[in-house]
Order: sequence, then C-alpha cells, then structure tokens
Amino acid sequence: MIDTDRSSTGGTASGTGRTAGSSGGSSRRPARKPWTEAQRSTAAGYAFLTPWLVGFFGITLMPMLASLVLSFTNFSGSFRNVEWIGLENYRLMFTVDPAFWQSVRVTFAYVLISVPIMLVFALAIATLLNKGIAMLGLYRTIFYIPSLLGTSVAVAVLWRFVWGETGLLNGVLSVVGIAGRSWIGHPDTALFTIMVLNVWTFGAPMIIFLAGLRQVPADLYEAAALDGAGRWQRFLRITLPSISPVILFNGILSVIGGFQAFTQVYVVSGGDGGPAGSTLFYTLLLYQRAFGELRFGYASAMAWVLLLVIGAATAAVFASGRFWVFYGDEK
Repeated sequence: MIDTDRSSTGGTASGTGRTAGSSGGSSRRPARKPWTEAQRSTAAGYAFLTPWLVGFFGITLMPMLASLVLSFTNFSGSFRNVEWIGLENYRLMFTVDPAFWQSVRVTFAYVLISVPIMLVFALAIATLLNKGIAMLGLYRTIFYIPSLLGTSVAVAVLWRFVWGETGLLNGVLSVVGIAGRSWIGHPDTALFTIMVLNVWTFGAPMIIFLAGLRQVPADLYEAAALDGAGRWQRFLRITLPSISPVILFNGILSVIGGFQAFTQVYVVSGGDGGPAGSTLFYTLLLYQRAFGELRFGYASAMAWVLLLVIGAATAAVFASGRFWVFYGDEK
C-alpha cells in the first residue's frame, strides 16, 4: 500500500511538474516597453555625469571626510599607533604653535593687499583694451599668458632670478647708480616680491572684465556725454555699476586663490617660508607639518580651518555685494 501510495504521490508530483512546466512554457513575458525620449535623455545625462560623479566622490568628497576624521587623531602615516585625541590638534594650533599665527598674518596680508591691486590692474588693462585698438586679440593673448604661467615652477624660479641680489632688477638699478639688495632674501621685501608675482597673473580676471565691459550698452555713454558727464564720471556712474556683478565674481575667485597660494611661495621662499618667516604662508606651513614632520592629523586640522576661513571670506564678499552690486536697475 505504501509503495502504491508513493508511486501514486510521485506520479501526482510528476504530473504536477509536467503540468507546471506545461503552464510555464505556455506563458509569455510581457513585451518590454520602449524608452521614451525623456528616459533616454535622462540616461544619457547620467552617463555623461558618471566620470564627474566618480571623481567627486572618489577624489574629493571621500578624502575630505577622511581628513576630517584624521584631524581628530594623531595620525602620522601609520594606522598602527593612531589614537583618537579629540580637539587636541586644534588646541595646539591656536594656543601652542607660534608658526601658526605667523602664517595667518602673512597670508592675510598677502590676500588683503595683492588681491585688490591685482583686480584694479586687471580692470585698468581691460578698460584700455576695450577702446577698440587694433590687434586686440594679440594683446589679449599676450596679457593672458602670465595667468597660465604665473603659478608654475619655471616662473617662480625666474622670479628668484629677477629679484635676487645679482638679479635683473638690481642690474637695471646699477645702471642709474642705485645699489640694490636681495629683494627675496630680505624680510622687509620678500613678501612684496610674491605679491608682485600675484599681480602679474592678472590675465584671467582681465579677460572676464573685458567680457563684462563689452556688455555695457553704448547708448548709456552717449546719453551721459550729452548731459555733460566727463570720462571719469562716466566710469564711476556707468561702467562700475554695470560690471559690478563681474567685479564680485572676480573678487571671490581671487580671494579664494589668494588663500590657496602655494607653488610660487614654495619655490620663491625655498620651501622654508624665509627669511625670518616673512613668506611663511598658511599653505606652506600646512605642507611642512604634513610632509616634513609627518603630522598628518595636525595638518588635516589646519586644512579644515583653512576651509572654514575661505568659506567665511567668501560669504563676507557675497554679503557685501548687497551694498554695491547692481543687477539691472536693482541692487
């Protein structure tokens, strides 16, 4: 009876399997709907964004988060002895490390002095080029080249040759009987030479200023001239308000770039911030602490302080725009 039942059960199961197989074979999958135009556009957009997303998350965001974690540790290049020390790096930075405040003073002096001078110089050259002179494209290219080379090692080395004791500048001064000195090697003038190098890279903001000047309606100048306004009055009352958004844009970019200056400082100062700490920029001190002393946790804390300072400076420039930036007829 048992064998009979098993045989019967197996036969039933087999029959059920055949029935299910027969049923599965007879069913058909629903036809996939073709993509709509919007779906294809979305997929293409994500495909083009993929390299940027990989770079943003893999090269920017994840290292930033890692550095934030490391800033609360004594990480020195090896994870074997790493310890969580909380805010100790930040305490040492603000209360113990004397080089920190020296680097802050040098960096703020560099930003507050060289950035406005560079912007004024760039606007002056752009205004001259906007007069419709011949071979404008050639002059525009020539003036833009320093922006491409200004932060390179080659130009920084050249800068040492120009401002050195036996450099080009002293050679010119000797012709008129003036005895020069090592402008880079003296604490009173070393930072000044790096500021001049920053002003020399005025090409990028000049191009942006020139594009803004080309957008100012000519009829505004004609109407002002008919009313008796002079060139200076037209520049103050028409040109500057019209390109004030461009000035704001250039100002923000230049301030951020000023806080991040490193290559030219490293080469011109020889990497030690000398003489007497006169060229000890914040980025240079950060580099020394990280790769000279292998205090990566401390350097990470310095990097996050720099990020907060740049964010605060950018927000301050944005906030000041409410008082002097015009968008059409409104501030």
